[in-house]
Amino acid sequence: MSKDNKKKKYSAENKSLLKRHIPISDWLPEYHLPDLKKDFRAGLTVGVLLIPQSMAYAIIAGLPAIYGLYASIIPLAIYAVFGTSRQLAIGPVAIISLLVATGVGSVAEAGTQEYISLAITLAFFVGITQILMGAFRLGFLMNFISSPVLSGFTSAAAFIIGASQLENLLGMDLPQSKYIYRTLSEVFSNWQEIHLLTFSVGMGAILIIWVMKKWKPSFPIQLVTVLAAIAGVWYFNLEESGVAIVGSVSEGFPKPIIPDILDFPFGPNFPFGPMAPTILAVAFLGFTQSIALAKTMVKRNPNYKVDSNQELYSLGLANMIGSLFQAYPVAGSFSRTIVNDENRAKTSISLVVSALLVTLTVLFLTPLIYYLPKTVLAAIILTAVPGLIDWEEVTFLWKVRRRELALLILTFVSTLAFGILEGIGIGVILSLIIVIYNSSHPNIVMLGRIPETDKYRDLERYPDAKTQSNTIIVRIDSTLYFANIEFMKEKLEELEIVSEKNLEQVIIDANGINEVDSSALHALRELIDEYHNRDIDVIFANVKGPVRDLFQRSGLVELLGEENFYLDINKAVSNLEEEVEVPSHLK
Repeated sequence: MSKDNKKKKYSAENKSLLKRHIPISDWLPEYHLPDLKKDFRAGLTVGVLLIPQSMAYAIIAGLPAIYGLYASIIPLAIYAVFGTSRQLAIGPVAIISLLVATGVGSVAEAGTQEYISLAITLAFFVGITQILMGAFRLGFLMNFISSPVLSGFTSAAAFIIGASQLENLLGMDLPQSKYIYRTLSEVFSNWQEIHLLTFSVGMGAILIIWVMKKWKPSFPIQLVTVLAAIAGVWYFNLEESGVAIVGSVSEGFPKPIIPDILDFPFGPNFPFGPMAPTILAVAFLGFTQSIALAKTMVKRNPNYKVDSNQELYSLGLANMIGSLFQAYPVAGSFSRTIVNDENRAKTSISLVVSALLVTLTVLFLTPLIYYLPKTVLAAIILTAVPGLIDWEEVTFLWKVRRRELALLILTFVSTLAFGILEGIGIGVILSLIIVIYNSSHPNIVMLGRIPETDKYRDLERYPDAKTQSNTIIVRIDSTLYFANIEFMKEKLEELEIVSEKNLEQVIIDANGINEVDSSALHALRELIDEYHNRDIDVIFANVKGPVRDLFQRSGLVELLGEENFYLDINKAVSNLEEEVEVPSHLK
């Protein structure tokens, strides 16, 4: 290869690497002015929604409202550069905020400087975890959080989030608890302490937001409600009548800080052990929610691709670098992503526009936040809670998979009864148990030929299918390994009894067998020997190449003989001697 060709190849490889790890470099050179107009409009719309939402979610996380705004600046800009989705709107979200409150609240008191420091350091750890997951290409681990588990968890979390806002909505002093029944018990026991003016302002805000959402969903009613509430508190001096307000907040752009993590090992002020479950839960759930949204957006905008591992990198960088600017953990937002897409955002420039709008707010408008009543932030959260309850999934599972509906319900109940982290942990464990059970009990069926065709199908589904007089044909739809081999042997014995035949041959359709481990190879040899001792021949059909190679190396081909391996069932059946096709007795 010439020197010039080597340079061209090297340059092309560098460009490809740059585009893969910094996706903005792929589309930014071809960016068009019409797209900027759409991105600018979408970014402004999302930003208007983000400002009140981020402050409300910070309250859920047990943080001062201003930290929600801090988490809506640098993380958005970082994701815009490194993320592969062009419509995903990241930032503070309800579920992650609740996890932060649960995890950090177990080691520090909400609202204290220690609590704030731990929440920010948590974001650093979450970022590192997601980056490492991306480096080791561990995106597949998200598959262990099944859809029913996630639906049950988010639905239960919706109720917990709602209960967590009763203190602000009702103007009561309630003890912090991760158990919803304790919170409700306190409310009912001390209902006479409800501050009626606070409750009236909050309920009024809920009613206004709900009506406007029904009437005109595109109207920025949350921001308008916040501004109206601020004006009302200021004009009528409602804080003097007992309405709790946000109060003084820091002005200006968030100052860079060094999290405790940088004081190794793990920082003397950071309780790594107790916080480890929260770090993993936030990292996993944050990515799961984000990648699900990102893939949904690709279906609606099929002009680019989403890279799961690059998404881990980008979210990790957004959380890690964001923590240096006082941000707590962020993830993809359902509501804001949909708004971003509905406003025809073309690229992640819309995120930059949203971040700039939030920046202008923290630079110039923080004095307005002083008079913001906490009950209105609670109202914003409570109007969003119904959207987290996945009724559609419940209805769907009731129709098609009631076993998985039971998993959803168990996760839902566990989360309400034991807490956020415990609930998702129980859901994941139950999912793994189901996976293990299903893989250890594969589908193994007896086949028959459909009349007037050369197709062989499950006799239970096609009872009119024809069978052989002294032969059963069995299909195995699974990889064979140590956990399911005993079940396979038991199932073959069961099918032999059900067939009511004096067996001379067993034909195994191996089309569904993709892999065989060493334990299964030993068990197959034992099974073949048992059949041979009873003068029953074992015949294989549709064996895939890699599996045939394993059979060859293990000596199974030699044991059975090359003549007992066929490319399809029809050829295997046509070579049977003295066999008569008979109707299935399963009719």
